[in-house]
Amino acid sequence: MTEVYDPEVQGRSQIRKTGEGGRVGADRRKSEPEKRRMKAAGGGQKVPAKSYKDRKDIGTQKQRSTKEQQPQKERGTAGLSLRDQQRKAAMERRARKSGAKTPTASQLLTKKSAKKVSPDYKPQKASGKTAAERKATMKKGERTLRDIQLKNLGKKSEKELKNPITQKEITRRNKAK
Repeated sequence: MTEVYDPEVQGRSQIRKTGEGGRVGADRRKSEPEKRRMKAAGGGQKVPAKSYKDRKDIGTQKQRSTKEQQPQKERGTAGLSLRDQQRKAAMERRARKSGAKTPTASQLLTKKSAKKVSPDYKPQKASGKTAAERKATMKKGERTLRDIQLKNLGKKSEKELKNPITQKEITRRNKAK
């Protein structure tokens, strides 16, 4: 049995149709043919990436403390004098006129600051190779390096080297990059 509401009543009332899994509002994710994100499939090939998982907090109410700043002082202590109010309003008008971005109410009220991304962060370029293929390429390079070292020193095996190229040494080099 499904519930049916009069459309006129539904438009002005608080009746909301919840989506699947208790989500508020429609699922606005793209359908399979609309997706543009790709991932490496190996051999330089790319395939469409998997869809994102649903969030764990679907259907739960957001805490008020995340949306509004909670009072820190007694009520009425932040009152501005008439002159200060006029001055503040004039400064805001000037800022708006000059095109300065004014924070929204939720930005002003929230206590929690957004996480800053390091300015030095550079995303890795997509090679089109899987992790296993990248590792194999790296190992091949390490083997070549070891062979050159053995040839130059006139040794036959890696055990004879003073500093053998171990996995520990490889990870140390990668961190130094």
